[in-house]
Amino acid sequence: MSAHEARPAPPARSGAAAALGWVLTIGLNVVAPIITYNTLVDDHGWSEFWALLLSSAWPVLDSAISLAWRRKLDEFAVVTLVFLGVTAVVSLVGDHTARTLLIKDSAVTGLFGLLCLATLAAARPLMFYFGRKFATDGTPQSTAWWNGLWQYEGFRTTMRTMTLVWGVAYVAEAAVRIALAYALDTKTMVTLSPIMIYGVLGALALWTTLYAKRSRAAGERRAAEAARAAEAAPGATGATA
Repeated sequence: MSAHEARPAPPARSGAAAALGWVLTIGLNVVAPIITYNTLVDDHGWSEFWALLLSSAWPVLDSAISLAWRRKLDEFAVVTLVFLGVTAVVSLVGDHTARTLLIKDSAVTGLFGLLCLATLAAARPLMFYFGRKFATDGTPQSTAWWNGLWQYEGFRTTMRTMTLVWGVAYVAEAAVRIALAYALDTKTMVTLSPIMIYGVLGALALWTTLYAKRSRAAGERRAAEAARAAEAAPGATGATA
Protein backbone atom coordinates (compact mmCIF):
# COMPACT_ATOMS: atom_id res chain seq x y z
CA MET A 1 0.00 0.00 0.00
CA SER A 2 1.26 3.45 -0.86
CA ALA A 3 2.99 5.37 1.89
CA HIS A 4 1.11 8.49 0.74
CA GLU A 5 -2.33 7.16 1.60
CA ALA A 6 -4.00 8.92 4.51
CA ARG A 7 -3.92 6.88 7.67
CA PRO A 8 -7.29 5.92 9.13
CA ALA A 9 -8.48 7.87 12.14
CA PRO A 10 -8.38 6.00 15.45
CA PRO A 11 -11.66 4.50 16.64
CA ALA A 12 -13.58 6.21 19.40
CA ARG A 13 -11.86 5.38 22.66
CA SER A 14 -13.60 4.23 25.80
CA GLY A 15 -12.68 6.78 28.45
CA ALA A 16 -13.29 4.32 31.28
CA ALA A 17 -11.26 1.55 29.62
CA ALA A 18 -8.40 3.94 28.82
CA ALA A 19 -8.32 5.31 32.37
CA LEU A 20 -8.40 1.84 33.88
CA GLY A 21 -5.65 0.69 31.53
CA TRP A 22 -3.42 3.62 32.52
CA VAL A 23 -4.04 3.07 36.22
CA LEU A 24 -3.23 -0.65 35.97
CA THR A 25 -0.18 -0.13 33.77
CA ILE A 26 1.45 2.64 35.80
CA GLY A 27 0.32 1.26 39.15
CA LEU A 28 1.35 -2.37 38.66
CA ASN A 29 4.42 -1.87 36.45
CA VAL A 30 5.96 1.26 37.94
CA VAL A 31 4.51 2.51 41.24
CA ALA A 32 3.90 -0.78 43.07
CA PRO A 33 7.33 -2.32 42.26
CA ILE A 34 9.14 0.85 43.39
CA ILE A 35 7.20 1.08 46.65
CA THR A 36 7.62 -2.63 47.34
CA TYR A 37 11.34 -2.55 46.63
CA ASN A 38 12.02 0.55 48.74
CA THR A 39 9.91 -0.72 51.64
CA LEU A 40 11.58 -4.12 51.73
CA VAL A 41 15.13 -2.75 51.42
CA ASP A 42 14.87 0.38 53.57
CA ASP A 43 12.37 -0.69 56.24
CA HIS A 44 12.86 -4.45 56.47
CA GLY A 45 16.50 -4.94 55.53
CA TRP A 46 15.89 -7.26 52.56
CA SER A 47 18.65 -7.80 50.02
CA GLU A 48 18.35 -6.02 46.66
CA PHE A 49 17.97 -9.31 44.84
CA TRP A 50 15.05 -10.66 46.88
CA ALA A 51 13.36 -7.26 47.02
CA LEU A 52 13.53 -7.01 43.23
CA LEU A 53 12.32 -10.57 42.85
CA LEU A 54 9.26 -9.93 45.00
CA SER A 55 8.64 -6.60 43.28
CA SER A 56 8.31 -8.47 39.98
CA ALA A 57 5.10 -10.04 41.29
CA TRP A 58 3.24 -6.84 40.36
CA PRO A 59 4.01 -7.00 36.61
CA VAL A 60 3.13 -10.71 36.77
CA LEU A 61 -0.26 -9.69 38.16
CA ASP A 62 -0.63 -7.14 35.35
CA SER A 63 0.09 -9.89 32.82
CA ALA A 64 -2.50 -12.15 34.44
CA ILE A 65 -5.10 -9.36 34.31
CA SER A 66 -4.23 -8.71 30.66
CA LEU A 67 -4.68 -12.39 29.84
CA ALA A 68 -8.03 -12.55 31.62
CA TRP A 69 -9.30 -9.24 30.20
CA ARG A 70 -7.94 -9.18 26.65
CA ARG A 71 -7.08 -12.86 26.09
CA LYS A 72 -3.54 -11.87 25.12
CA LEU A 73 -0.24 -11.22 26.89
CA ASP A 74 0.69 -7.56 27.17
CA GLU A 75 4.12 -6.85 25.67
CA PHE A 76 4.69 -3.90 28.02
CA ALA A 77 4.37 -6.17 31.06
CA VAL A 78 6.68 -8.72 29.45
CA VAL A 79 9.36 -6.06 28.90
CA THR A 80 8.91 -4.90 32.50
CA LEU A 81 9.41 -8.46 33.74
CA VAL A 82 12.54 -8.87 31.64
CA PHE A 83 13.82 -5.52 32.89
CA LEU A 84 13.25 -6.48 36.54
CA GLY A 85 14.89 -9.85 35.93
CA VAL A 86 17.97 -8.22 34.42
CA THR A 87 18.07 -5.77 37.34
CA ALA A 88 17.91 -8.64 39.83
CA VAL A 89 20.79 -10.43 38.10
CA VAL A 90 22.87 -7.25 37.97
CA SER A 91 22.25 -6.71 41.70
CA LEU A 92 24.06 -9.99 42.43
CA VAL A 93 27.23 -8.91 40.65
CA GLY A 94 30.11 -7.43 42.66
CA ASP A 95 30.07 -5.83 46.09
CA HIS A 96 27.50 -3.46 47.54
CA THR A 97 29.39 -0.21 47.96
CA ALA A 98 27.60 3.04 47.08
CA ARG A 99 29.68 3.51 43.92
CA THR A 100 28.99 -0.05 42.78
CA LEU A 101 25.25 0.44 43.27
CA LEU A 102 25.37 3.60 41.17
CA ILE A 103 27.22 1.75 38.42
CA LYS A 104 24.68 -1.10 38.55
CA ASP A 105 21.83 1.38 38.11
CA SER A 106 23.60 2.80 35.07
CA ALA A 107 24.17 -0.67 33.65
CA VAL A 108 20.46 -1.43 33.86
CA THR A 109 19.45 1.67 31.88
CA GLY A 110 22.22 0.88 29.41
CA LEU A 111 20.85 -2.62 28.97
CA PHE A 112 17.42 -1.14 28.25
CA GLY A 113 19.04 0.99 25.55
CA LEU A 114 20.68 -2.09 24.07
CA LEU A 115 17.32 -3.87 24.14
CA CYS A 116 15.81 -1.03 22.12
CA LEU A 117 18.61 -1.25 19.57
CA ALA A 118 18.35 -5.05 19.37
CA THR A 119 14.65 -4.90 18.50
CA LEU A 120 15.45 -2.86 15.40
CA ALA A 121 16.39 -6.20 13.85
CA ALA A 122 13.02 -7.71 14.84
CA ALA A 123 9.82 -7.62 12.82
CA ARG A 124 8.63 -4.63 14.83
CA PRO A 125 10.73 -2.43 17.15
CA LEU A 126 10.13 -1.98 20.85
CA MET A 127 8.52 1.47 20.56
CA PHE A 128 5.76 0.00 18.41
CA TYR A 129 4.57 -2.00 21.42
CA PHE A 130 5.11 0.84 23.87
CA GLY A 131 3.19 3.15 21.54
CA ARG A 132 0.31 0.70 21.28
CA LYS A 133 0.16 0.44 25.05
CA PHE A 134 -0.24 4.18 25.56
CA ALA A 135 -2.00 5.23 22.33
CA THR A 136 -4.89 2.78 22.61
CA ASP A 137 -7.36 1.77 25.29
CA GLY A 138 -6.66 -1.94 24.83
CA THR A 139 -9.95 -2.76 23.11
CA PRO A 140 -9.81 -5.03 20.03
CA GLN A 141 -10.88 -2.12 17.79
CA SER A 142 -8.17 0.28 18.93
CA THR A 143 -5.52 -2.46 18.95
CA ALA A 144 -6.46 -3.47 15.39
CA TRP A 145 -6.27 0.18 14.32
CA TRP A 146 -2.75 0.55 15.76
CA ASN A 147 -1.57 -2.75 14.25
CA GLY A 148 -2.98 -1.67 10.88
CA LEU A 149 -0.82 1.44 10.85
CA TRP A 150 2.23 -0.75 10.32
CA GLN A 151 1.35 -1.02 6.61
CA TYR A 152 2.33 2.64 6.12
CA GLU A 153 5.96 3.34 5.39
CA GLY A 154 5.92 6.64 7.28
CA PHE A 155 4.58 4.96 10.42
CA ARG A 156 7.21 2.22 10.24
CA THR A 157 9.95 4.82 9.86
CA THR A 158 8.60 6.75 12.84
CA MET A 159 8.57 3.70 15.12
CA ARG A 160 12.07 2.64 14.10
CA THR A 161 13.45 6.16 14.50
CA MET A 162 11.92 6.47 17.97
CA THR A 163 13.38 3.12 18.99
CA LEU A 164 16.81 4.09 17.64
CA VAL A 165 16.83 7.43 19.46
CA TRP A 166 15.71 5.90 22.78
CA GLY A 167 18.30 3.15 22.45
CA VAL A 168 21.21 5.46 21.64
CA ALA A 169 20.14 7.96 24.33
CA TYR A 170 20.03 5.37 27.10
CA VAL A 171 23.27 3.69 26.09
CA ALA A 172 24.97 7.11 26.06
CA GLU A 173 23.35 8.12 29.36
CA ALA A 174 24.55 4.92 31.01
CA ALA A 175 28.08 5.38 29.68
CA VAL A 176 28.22 8.97 30.96
CA ARG A 177 26.86 8.03 34.40
CA ILE A 178 29.33 5.17 34.77
CA ALA A 179 32.21 7.49 33.82
CA LEU A 180 31.00 10.14 36.28
CA ALA A 181 30.66 7.52 39.04
CA TYR A 182 34.43 7.01 38.82
CA ALA A 183 35.28 10.68 38.28
CA LEU A 184 33.12 12.27 41.00
CA ASP A 185 32.66 11.57 44.68
CA THR A 186 29.75 9.40 45.74
CA LYS A 187 27.83 12.19 47.48
CA THR A 188 27.80 14.26 44.29
CA MET A 189 26.71 11.28 42.19
CA VAL A 190 23.88 10.37 44.56
CA THR A 191 22.45 13.82 43.82
CA LEU A 192 23.36 13.93 40.14
CA SER A 193 22.30 10.41 39.14
CA PRO A 194 18.51 10.79 39.59
CA ILE A 195 18.65 14.20 37.91
CA MET A 196 20.25 12.57 34.89
CA ILE A 197 17.80 9.66 34.91
CA TYR A 198 14.66 11.79 35.00
CA GLY A 199 16.19 14.51 32.85
CA VAL A 200 16.91 12.06 30.02
CA LEU A 201 13.48 10.46 30.42
CA GLY A 202 11.75 13.85 30.31
CA ALA A 203 13.74 14.97 27.28
CA LEU A 204 12.98 11.72 25.45
CA ALA A 205 9.28 11.93 26.29
CA LEU A 206 9.10 15.52 25.02
CA TRP A 207 11.04 14.69 21.86
CA THR A 208 8.87 11.64 21.22
CA THR A 209 5.65 13.66 21.51
CA LEU A 210 6.90 16.40 19.19
CA TYR A 211 8.39 13.96 16.68
CA ALA A 212 5.21 11.88 16.54
CA LYS A 213 3.08 14.98 15.87
CA ARG A 214 5.50 16.22 13.22
CA SER A 215 5.64 12.80 11.52
CA ARG A 216 1.85 12.50 11.43
CA ALA A 217 1.50 16.02 10.03
CA ALA A 218 4.09 15.22 7.34
CA GLY A 219 2.21 12.03 6.43
CA GLU A 220 -1.08 13.87 6.14
CA ARG A 221 0.58 16.55 4.01
CA ARG A 222 2.04 13.93 1.65
CA ALA A 223 -1.34 12.21 1.39
CA ALA A 224 -3.04 15.50 0.51
CA GLU A 225 -0.41 16.28 -2.13
CA ALA A 226 -0.80 12.81 -3.64
CA ALA A 227 -4.59 13.25 -3.74
CA ARG A 228 -4.27 16.62 -5.49
CA ALA A 229 -1.81 15.16 -8.00
CA ALA A 230 -4.20 12.29 -8.74
CA GLU A 231 -7.07 14.70 -9.32
CA ALA A 232 -4.96 16.84 -11.66
CA ALA A 233 -3.70 13.88 -13.71
CA PRO A 234 -5.10 13.45 -17.25
CA GLY A 235 -8.14 11.21 -17.32
CA ALA A 236 -8.88 11.77 -13.62
CA THR A 237 -12.35 10.78 -12.59
CA GLY A 238 -14.75 13.66 -12.74
CA ALA A 239 -12.89 15.56 -15.49
CA THR A 240 -15.19 17.55 -17.71
CA ALA A 241 -15.40 16.93 -21.49
